[in-house]
Order: sequence, then structure tokens, then C-alpha cells
Amino acid sequence: MDSSGAESPDSVISSSPSAIRVLVGVTGSVAALKLPVLVSGLLQIPEVEVQVVTTERAKHFYNIQDIPVPIYSDDDEWKMWNRRSDPVLHIELRRWADLLILAPLDANTLGKISSGICDNLVTCIVRAWDFKKPLLFCPAMNTAMWDHPITAEQIERLRNFGYIEIACIEKTLMCGDKGLGAMAEVSTILEKVKEVLSKKQLH
Repeated sequence: MDSSGAESPDSVISSSPSAIRVLVGVTGSVAALKLPVLVSGLLQIPEVEVQVVTTERAKHFYNIQDIPVPIYSDDDEWKMWNRRSDPVLHIELRRWADLLILAPLDANTLGKISSGICDNLVTCIVRAWDFKKPLLFCPAMNTAMWDHPITAEQIERLRNFGYIEIACIEKTLMCGDKGLGAMAEVSTILEKVKEVLSKKQLH
């Protein structure tokens, strides 16, 4: 069981047969503050079930008690697997989900995913992702990081994988810098999720 009191990892294999299963991956950007609002909005979409996977650093930015769905992190991956016949959490979650949304996707995790690195639960799910299912990503980082030439290369690589970008926006960031790099508004993310779900035959 996660320290949040969420359901045990075994819960990932059960779901309503008619549910649309949305997995939210949250990484260590200050935009993770918006996770409670994003989850609440997703739960308002008819038939949608939500679970969350988080990096350790992302936990710094939100209150686990504000998330009304199961949350999984690296500790759960290792607690779940003790012997050869045990399920592997990142594979179980990949099988469970109909859609994955990375919100926010920080600069560090962007670099990892674009290079194929999978050293935590979130990146392992992405590396094992079924390309027949949609993956949406919402970049979020400091403007100077966004303006670095490697960022455009990494974003383009994710697009070439078939992942769907929900573009960042320009605003005054938490650090005081002004420019591109802020995560898209939650309302924009929700509209894109609805659009993708409407176009996909998920069951």
C-alpha cells in the first residue's frame, strides 16, 4: 500500500469493464501542484477511471491526501515483486491503462524518455508503452531550459514516437522568469484528453 493510504498495487488488475482507464504520470516540475485539479477534472469525464504514477521528486509539490485515486511510486514497484511469479507493477499498469498522460513532463524526464532511459516507475511504463494506445505529454520547465536547443530535439523525438504533445504556454513562472515553459492549462489538457478519447476505439 502506498503511504497515501491508496489501494494496494493488486488493484491495478481490476476495473469496471466499461471504464476508460486513464493513467496520469506526474514528474518533478512545480506544475505538479495542479495534479489535484487535473485528477478531479478527469474524474468528471463520463466512464473515466484514473490512477496516478509519480516520481519521488513530484511528491514535493502536492499533498497526497488531495488525490482521491490510487497513487503508485517506485517503492510500490519493488514491494509488489518478491519472486519470479509475482506481477511487475509497471507492466500491470501499462496493461491496465487505455491512455497515459504525462502532466507535467519535466525537463529531466523528457530527456530520459527521449533517450530510452527507464530508471523509475514512470519511465518504465513509458518504455513499455503499447504504441496502439495514446500517450499525451505536457512539457513544463523553466524558460531557459525550454530555450535550450536540445529541448526541441527531444520534443520532436517524442512526436516521432507517435506521442501527442500538449504544448506549454508563456507566462510568468514561479521562479519569476517570463516566457515559454509553463504547463498547459488544466482546461486545455482536459479538452485534449476528451478529443483523443472521442477518436479512439479503446475497447
